[in-house]
Amino acid sequence: MELLSFGKTGWGDELLIATMMTIAVSITAMIIGFLFALIFTPLKLSKSKFLNLIGNCYTTVIRGVPELLVIYLFFFGGSGAVMYVASIFGYNEYIEINAFITGSFAIGIISGAYSTEVFRGAIQSIDKGQFEASKVLGLKKPVHFFKVIMPQMLRLAIPNLSNVWQITLKDTSLISVTGLVEIMRQSYIAAGSTRDPLFFYSFAAVLYLLLTYLSMKLINKLEIRYSRGF
Repeated sequence: MELLSFGKTGWGDELLIATMMTIAVSITAMIIGFLFALIFTPLKLSKSKFLNLIGNCYTTVIRGVPELLVIYLFFFGGSGAVMYVASIFGYNEYIEINAFITGSFAIGIISGAYSTEVFRGAIQSIDKGQFEASKVLGLKKPVHFFKVIMPQMLRLAIPNLSNVWQITLKDTSLISVTGLVEIMRQSYIAAGSTRDPLFFYSFAAVLYLLLTYLSMKLINKLEIRYSRGF
């Protein structure tokens, strides 16, 4: 256990900071994913074939491409795109996008594709009478969505969103390729320094399992709260 002590002799403080980074990336990516889901879920449900095609292309492409490839495309392609735009304005120096921003955005887009499908399925599971009743009462669209549809959607979506969170949390291990020091990257550094990979990778597994367990406890409480009366 000396390897996990805090201070210069151990790796405990570094692993703690890496765990906080993992949590920060996961939460940021999940928020970004929700924003994408709010944009693309209406497109998936739209009666317009063109809008429906855009929504289907997003979910099909992102879910069909390996997550690591998406991260590579954003990490390397993102810098190239920014440099190209900068060159238009006369700036020709190298620009490197922050690894936290790149990783969070890439994983957020992946999370958004799965969240879109979850929200779409949840809305389609709501009784059509709820929509008709809102029209009869003359509720405005914002009131109709936030007061009638969203509470019911969340009740149906939360169990599946827990799976999306698990995917998002585990996908943070992939952004170690960008140089961002999260659990996986820090474990790799510690294992290389001490030549004890089995110990540090096993401890990394324990950290991920701990985060997963605590997350499920919180999600179960949310599920119970939004399922009151059912």
